[in-house]
Amino acid sequence: MSRRVPLSIVVPALDERSALPALLEEIERACAPRHPGFEVLVVDDGSTDRSFELVEELAVERPWLRGLRLRRNFGKSAALATGFDHARGDVIVTIDGDGQDDPADIPALVDALEGGADLVSGWKRERRDPLPRRIASRIFNWVTSRTAGTRLHDMNCGLKAYRGECARSLEVYGELHRFIPLLAAQEGWRVVERPVNHRPRRHGRSRFGTERYVRGALDFLTVSFLGRYQHRPLHLFGGIGSVLAFAGIAISIYMTVLRIGGETIGNRPLFLLGILLIVVGVQFLTFGLLAQLLVVARRDRFGADPDESRIERVIGAADEPSGEGRVLDR
Repeated sequence: MSRRVPLSIVVPALDERSALPALLEEIERACAPRHPGFEVLVVDDGSTDRSFELVEELAVERPWLRGLRLRRNFGKSAALATGFDHARGDVIVTIDGDGQDDPADIPALVDALEGGADLVSGWKRERRDPLPRRIASRIFNWVTSRTAGTRLHDMNCGLKAYRGECARSLEVYGELHRFIPLLAAQEGWRVVERPVNHRPRRHGRSRFGTERYVRGALDFLTVSFLGRYQHRPLHLFGGIGSVLAFAGIAISIYMTVLRIGGETIGNRPLFLLGILLIVVGVQFLTFGLLAQLLVVARRDRFGADPDESRIERVIGAADEPSGEGRVLDR
């Protein structure tokens, strides 16, 4: 079993060879005095500028530095998930490898965890990015926070601090790294926000593009659906199907009354709309039932016991014959 450490810093990096040396020095200055025994885990996400070779060289004289190289560029979500799986810290901090996040903010984020939070997300109050990116970020965060109910100013800040069990419980894949605070809140973890310093980019180039708007919207739909209806899909599809079917039935009843009154309804668009709504409504209901059956089948196969990460507090112990209970808490 791997030796536990008090603090792990996970750095996802893609072609950040020019930024990594200064960033690692800043991390050491910020963490070494207060968290002896810390580690830094650089996850190379398929870099082509020999970033990983640089990490190998730097690790020779830095026992706190570790590196992982992915076989190709899988994306930031995969890099973070890999870092969470291999980090040995009781507390895990993530920071981007481009140097725009300030490692001096790490101690304050870690201290905020001691106040009872499970995830502390950085808030880049004064962003040092181009104007189009700042505007897009404001719109993204405003829509996401109000639609999802997790009120944060900056959902996608790369600088975050987690309790180890919180980070390891999150399923981050695709491009869901943008919604990590939302994923954590949906699982019942306490999420707070703290302002952090954001610095101008001095190395490399931004990978921000307009295509990320569409991908971000689709990812948000994924997170919202999984968070609310992962275990009860019939509530969503059955609800939509019921509304459509009842609307179609109401229209059909109205058409029937008109036909009894002697009017011709075969060529009326409303008649066809009523039939269409009934058919589509039944299809939604059927799809919801099939999805619910899949959920039940999965529970039958893997069991219905809740994930241990969802348990916050246990009082008493059934396996203690003396009758003396015990309290387990974080």
